[in-house]
Amino acid sequence: MSVTDELIQANESYASSFSKGDLSAPPAKKTIVLTCMDARLIPSRFLGLEEGDAHVIRNAGGRAQDALRSIVVSQRLLGTDELLVIHHTECGMLSFKNEDLHAKIKEDLDADASDIDFLPFSDLEQSVRDDVEFLKDSPLVPDDVSVRGFVYDVKSGKVTEVK
Repeated sequence: MSVTDELIQANESYASSFSKGDLSAPPAKKTIVLTCMDARLIPSRFLGLEEGDAHVIRNAGGRAQDALRSIVVSQRLLGTDELLVIHHTECGMLSFKNEDLHAKIKEDLDADASDIDFLPFSDLEQSVRDDVEFLKDSPLVPDDVSVRGFVYDVKSGKVTEVK
């Protein structure tokens, strides 16, 4: 059985007792969590969120530039007014430079991705500061929106604010 088949089978079990179909689309806590796609992070667990509480936006590195479209939709159409940027220790985005991935794509796929900025970083806390600053400086994110940055420690499960 493929992993996809296993997941669909798990969904059958989940759906058989599902009772949250009446939740509204706007998140109850009016909050966005922007974090990395890393499988070790389960934001609902480490932040104590339930279905319907928050929008969780995930991408490689939890990068704000990559998530801006979704953030704008969440804020303008669904009323969110707080934003947590959460990067994490041992992130793969710390392990390469754009040139490295461009070369790997060329080698593996014979494709040119040199026009893509994959948004890697070399300093974890600075990447959080950069993303918070990007959002606060964006004309698409109103000044009255709370934007705060954090680092999740994959060893301890602890979230620490970055100032």
